[in-house]
Amino acid sequence: MQVYIHVPFCESKCPYCAFGSSDDEFNKVSAYFKALCLDLNFQLKNQNVKEISTIFFGGGTPSAVNANFYDEIFSILAPLFTPKTEITFEANPNSANLAWLKHVKNLGANRISFGAQSFFEDKLKFLGRIHSREQIFKAVENAHAAGFKSINLDLIYDTKFDTKKRLLAEVESLKSLAITHLSAYSLTLEENTPFAGKKSYKKDSDTLAKFMIEQTQRAGFKQYEISNFGEICRHNFGYWQGKNYLGVGAFSVGFVDGTRYYAKNSIDAYITQPTHREREILSQSELAREHIFLGLRSIVGVDAVRLNEAQKKRANLLVENEKLLFKNGKFYNPNFLLSDEIALFIEG
Repeated sequence: MQVYIHVPFCESKCPYCAFGSSDDEFNKVSAYFKALCLDLNFQLKNQNVKEISTIFFGGGTPSAVNANFYDEIFSILAPLFTPKTEITFEANPNSANLAWLKHVKNLGANRISFGAQSFFEDKLKFLGRIHSREQIFKAVENAHAAGFKSINLDLIYDTKFDTKKRLLAEVESLKSLAITHLSAYSLTLEENTPFAGKKSYKKDSDTLAKFMIEQTQRAGFKQYEISNFGEICRHNFGYWQGKNYLGVGAFSVGFVDGTRYYAKNSIDAYITQPTHREREILSQSELAREHIFLGLRSIVGVDAVRLNEAQKKRANLLVENEKLLFKNGKFYNPNFLLSDEIALFIEG
């Protein structure tokens, strides 16, 4: 089983972020982590979990919380670990100091993901980040010192600041860091955020997206999903494969055997009812649609047996026109930037 644990506390709220998080409720951290432990114990027992393949601590900013709070969670999880369990923590360069990194590493974490977003100070300020370029380099250095071998950086591109020259400089900065993975996301102007509707904030350039992907791969990070490059993150890869996972924490979402589970979407409500879930049972057609969309945006591909006859016909037409590849019973998309358009065409 895969497990996602949501830590909704941030030092500051970024203006582009639509994830459930708060920068002014740190007085609730202790109560929240007690609720997390209740929720986690309940779900592991309820789903009869015998083994955990991956764990992902996301947020929010897990590194904004004192590392001691994770001790009890790991005491619950540790008996279910295997030697291959992938354990990832998201962290920010300014808050993940060496002591914090050593603590979570000693608990069992073996993968760290830093929200860098950019190596340019003006772009960092625009994105509401409170760390500097220098702190990114220091964070990666500290991660190595703490013993992490799998290290990811997040970058955001397609902002109003970006040009080919600047994106090339971003990639060049990556080369000087000993990291194993890059997540590069095109800026999204999410609803209900300060960036909503600010079209001038985004270039919306297919040319820049293609350039970013090409340069990232030239730097040695092989693309395996529309926004992900390098050493495969098994946790996220499981999402694209449609695997079961538990969602633990406020704002979290879980998926088990065709049913999606939604936790309470506020910190207070979650602390009061940590095990409460709203359920959404997905139909076979909805599951097939998700398989198509997720498979085409990654190297997972789409199983031909999951398509109806009309969809297979359209997929084969794309193969004939060299838009898709067909191998060992699966359709593969060689250009992830076209994934949504291709998925819509196949669906009909």
